[in-house]
Amino acid sequence: MRLTAFTDLSLRIVMRLAVAEDELLTTRDVAGMVAMPYTHAAKAVARLSELGLVEARRGRGGGLRLSEAGHRASVGWIVRELEGAGDVVGCEDDPPCPLRSACRLRSALRAAQEAFFASLDPVTVDALVASPAGPVLVGLRAPDPQEPPESPL
Repeated sequence: MRLTAFTDLSLRIVMRLAVAEDELLTTRDVAGMVAMPYTHAAKAVARLSELGLVEARRGRGGGLRLSEAGHRASVGWIVRELEGAGDVVGCEDDPPCPLRSACRLRSALRAAQEAFFASLDPVTVDALVASPAGPVLVGLRAPDPQEPPESPL
């Protein structure tokens, strides 16, 4: 199963915030650190805030912080929430699949999808950022906007 880009980006944000400790990061900073466009990061932060995983404060002295619930959250739960309850295959797409009334593939794929999520249930966000990932995440820095990008040559 392949996760949507939105889920992938959201998990990267959660992981970076998990190692921030008392450091408040802006959405723009986090976007630069995990190599994603700011607009995508802003949408992901909004959804993560709705889920209670990220606390976002505006204004001077504001920033993003992973909530206590975010630290303890199951990766399986996060992925379920971000991916939604959609089917793996498009049986009801237009045009609908002519096999849908007698097909067993849809239920087999649904069971496989749930097994995938269930395998992530015991993994917490804090477990994801344990060594060796944690030090790498801490080392991520937002690019300096004053510095020109490196030449590929």
